[in-house]
Amino acid sequence: MIFVTVGTHEQPFNRLIEKVDQLVGNGVIQEKVIMQTGYCTYQPLHCEAKSMLDYNKMKDYINQAHIVITHGGPASFIEVLQAGKIPVVVPRLATNNEHVNDHQVDFLKMVDERMHNVIPVYDIENLSNVIEHYDELVKNMSAISSGNNARFNQYFEQIVNRLVGR
Repeated sequence: MIFVTVGTHEQPFNRLIEKVDQLVGNGVIQEKVIMQTGYCTYQPLHCEAKSMLDYNKMKDYINQAHIVITHGGPASFIEVLQAGKIPVVVPRLATNNEHVNDHQVDFLKMVDERMHNVIPVYDIENLSNVIEHYDELVKNMSAISSGNNARFNQYFEQIVNRLVGR
């Protein structure tokens, strides 16, 4: 199963929803696709779609999915990483009235350069190629970040243990 989420931003992200629906319709995608479409005005013809999902249902879909395709909102693709999966990330673009500016593009580029644990799709026409080669692309990638959170948590735990006399 492929899960697609566009988050809850009030501007439609029809470009992503339409493209995935087209790929299912023309047989490029053979798997079942479930979409969270947010405020999109395009209604998918070939995919199961709901405008909004509660957090637990979304986590269930992320955990069940073979591939998760998400917009460039950090909370959305970080949720996928926390589930141990490599997200395919399509950033919203201001030129398409999908967001107020291109901060999703900028942030995605930074994450990709620093962490190498996302698959960015800047040109929607490349999405089918990414989906077709997903397993090969993620083979040597890790969703686990080597960032500062784990080190901070270990350090903080040591301080707490010293304070309580462990």
